[in-house]
Order: sequence, then C-alpha cells, then structure tokens
Amino acid sequence: MDPSRRPLKKICIVGGGSAGWIAAAALSHQFRGRMAEIELVESDDIGIVGVGESTIPPFLQMLARLGINEQDFLKEVQGSFKLGILFKDWKLKGEDYIHPFGRFSEIIGGEDFYQVWLRARAEGYGGELQDFVPASGMIRNDRFMLPFKAPRTPIADASYAVHIDARKMARYLRRFAEARGVVRTEGMVDRVAQRPDGFVEAVVLKDGRRIEADFFIDCTGFRALLISKTLGVGYHDWSPWLLCNRAVALQVTNPTPPGPYTLAHAQDAGWCWRIPLQQRSGVGYVFCDRYCSDDEALATLLKQADGEPVVDPWIIPFKTGMREKLWDKNVLSLGLAGGFIEPLESTALHLIYRGMDLFLRFLPDADCDPNLITEYNRRMTEDYEEIRDFVIMHYAMTQRDDNAFWREIRAMKMPESLSSKIELFKVNGTVREGVDLMFRNLAWQSVLEGMGVRPRVYHPLTDRVPFEGVPHHLDQAASAVVRAIQALPTHGDFLRDHCTAPSPEWLAPV
Repeated sequence: MDPSRRPLKKICIVGGGSAGWIAAAALSHQFRGRMAEIELVESDDIGIVGVGESTIPPFLQMLARLGINEQDFLKEVQGSFKLGILFKDWKLKGEDYIHPFGRFSEIIGGEDFYQVWLRARAEGYGGELQDFVPASGMIRNDRFMLPFKAPRTPIADASYAVHIDARKMARYLRRFAEARGVVRTEGMVDRVAQRPDGFVEAVVLKDGRRIEADFFIDCTGFRALLISKTLGVGYHDWSPWLLCNRAVALQVTNPTPPGPYTLAHAQDAGWCWRIPLQQRSGVGYVFCDRYCSDDEALATLLKQADGEPVVDPWIIPFKTGMREKLWDKNVLSLGLAGGFIEPLESTALHLIYRGMDLFLRFLPDADCDPNLITEYNRRMTEDYEEIRDFVIMHYAMTQRDDNAFWREIRAMKMPESLSSKIELFKVNGTVREGVDLMFRNLAWQSVLEGMGVRPRVYHPLTDRVPFEGVPHHLDQAASAVVRAIQALPTHGDFLRDHCTAPSPEWLAPV
C-alpha cells in the first residue's frame, strides 16, 4: 500500500435536481456510510429543467442496482411504462414508424432474423419488419405486460422503460440518499475558491458559509458553475448538425389513458414530444428559433396537446453539445452542466447515471490521477457521440422538403462517424457494433427501415437457410405475436391493477 495515498474524505455535489440526486443516491449506496462524506448543496430558488421524464431500459437497471422496488417507485413518481418511441411525420408527412425496445420474436435456422427478413422481402414476401417485434405490436394495440411475466411467449422478447415525473423522482432519490447519510445544505453558491494548482477547494454560499471538499460534482445545469465558469472547460458545439436550440414545455391532463410509448411528432421547425404519465402528460416542442418564434411554438404545442394545461409553459434555450472534458481536475460535470442532446431518444437521465457508473469505476484518490480522468473522458465522449449520431440520423434520413427547415437539414453534411455507419448498413445490413454501445442492431434496423433506408442486398451467408419454408415460418411468427398481444390487458388496465399512483395535488378536490 502506497503510504502517500490520500483517499477521498468528502465529496460535494453542487446542485440538486435529477443529476444531483442521482449522483447522491449512487454514491451513498456504494459508499454505505463507510467511505467519503457526501454533502449536496442546492437552492430552492433555482428551478429544475424537467424535460427528462422519458427513459430507456438501462434506467431500470439503475433502480435495481440501488435496490429500489420498481413497483413502489412507479407509484411515487406517477410512472407509466414505455415500450419504445412512435415517430410521426419524420420520413414524410403522414407516415410513422416505431423504435421498439427488445428484440425480434424469432430466430430462423440460427441466422440473424433481420437478414432472413431482407431475403424474404427480396423474394417478394410482404410482411413488415415490425410485425415480428412484440414491443411494436403492443404499442400499436395499446397493450402491456411485463416481459418476464410472459415466459415462452413472444412477449418475453420485448423490453421496456418507464415515463416518470422528474421532480418526483428527484424527491424520491433525495429521501433515499438522505437515509444513507447524505447531508443536504440549502443555499445559493456565491463564488468558488480554488487552490494554487487550480483544483477547486470550496464553494462559498451567499450567506458566507464555506463548504470544502476533496472532490466536487457539478450539477448546476446550463450554468456549469464549476466545470465552465471556474475551470474554464470549453464546449463542443453540435448545432451545425442539430439545428434546434429552444424548447417550450408544458404539462397537460390526460384526456385518454396513457399509451405505453413516447410520441415524437415532427413539426415544421422541429418536433413535439408527448410523455404520458398516469394522470397527466409532459408535452413540449423542440424547435429552431430561426424558423419559429416562441409564441408560434407555444401555439403549435397547445393545438396538439390533447389536454388542459396544469402548469404555465416554460421556455428552455439550449445549445446542443458537450464539454470538451466532463471531468477536469477534481470536478466532474453531470447532466446539463456536462452537455445537452435534445431528448429525441430519451437519453438525458441515462447519461447522468452512466456518468456516475463510470466515475465509480474510476474512483480517484484526492490527487485525481490524470490517467483516470483521461480514460473517463474518452469513454463518456464515446457515449455522447454515439447518442449524437443516432439522434442526427432521424433528421438526416428525412425525405421531407416541404419547408425551409427540412430542406436545410437535407442539405446538411453528416459527421463522418455517422455517414460511414449508414453507408456500411446500406451494403448488406451490417451494423457497426462495439463492446459497450447503447443502440444495438434492432434500434438501427428499426429507425433506418422506418426512414426508408434499406440495404441493397442481404448478407450472403443467409443463403444457407433453405428458402422454401421461410415465408410460412414468418407468417407463423407474425401470427404468434398477434395472438400473444390479444391476450394482454391494456396499458391503462395494467397500471390500474399493479401500480396506481396517488392523485397529484392538482387533481385533489377543492
């Protein structure tokens, strides 16, 4: 053991919200009260950007690792289930497609299902790709069942995530973290004190209190108080590829029971989201202010909201991109302080937890060895860029030319990392995969097929499968999916029977 080793004795999280309390929950769970002291500083006077209400399946892994009961959690956060994303009007107006979670329901002769389907289509078979994806069928028919409760059926091949109230989640995780020793300090940071070597030494609150720590986690949102304003870490601007730079967000009542999916509806200057919770929905319009004013965006959103507003709308300006370094010296940036990618694929909360997961893997001493910092930044940059490219793909593959916004997008040059993936896919459906990627084959295949991009040929090894019985096998597989879905409850009935949330304050009788 190196006698000069200086373990972390205190970590200070600056800022609350989703980022701050996810960090506090993860640290308190892992440290178990036996390692560093954890203090979180936040001010009730600073609002929370609540756009991260839609998640992806790894979010549930986070809950499981924290030992949180999923059913109890969903009741607390008004949660509903999510089997994927329904994209409307992205390829062309009047057309839609689904990015589902899970996998295809059949493997034929040990071959890749997508490749067998490509061969069948080349031979004249008419079945659509999503006919064989249970999650897509459940979305179209408003049905739901937890996949692990339907073994030996096609439903078991689905996967799911959840829709949540981000503010309620932050409150839930605050209780979780405080019960495990996290100290919350109310106050507004006035200034940041640094050591001669540039490391952050303390944050000083407006009332003069000084909070010192060995390590700091910047969860101060777009202000990026520590990572940017104090340490001066720059920002990679991705707005040349992602034109949208503002959002208007709102919460509305549910005129109908919530569906098991997130809606992403393309508009004339961006896209609208709908994230259905149990008693209300989060809605918003992500737009480019060169093509749409705030008033126009709000009017468009209200016209499509399908519910009565329960809060005042708020405008969120943003610049898509990420910090040049998410970790510098003894400061780690999480959430909006580290970067922002518009929530088209619901990855904001995932990047927060992913950031904490990797931080715990590379947990430093107080000296913060540069090798740990370099590797952390490399890994997180790969994650951000993977998500960036996947989001850009939805725009770049559009066939819309009905207005200036979409024409500008069609003329845009994609980043090489994305264009090379798409060109590879166009050859014979090959998806470039890595060890730790978030978006796997089904995601790429579903989105590209939905956007009208199909490989020129199927993979040659698919010819190993005798074709005579393939169409019949495919028909049977599609029929099995339909039968399995018909036996399921509606999403609303499942929520009512298994995880009904208490009525929110605005529904309470007067």
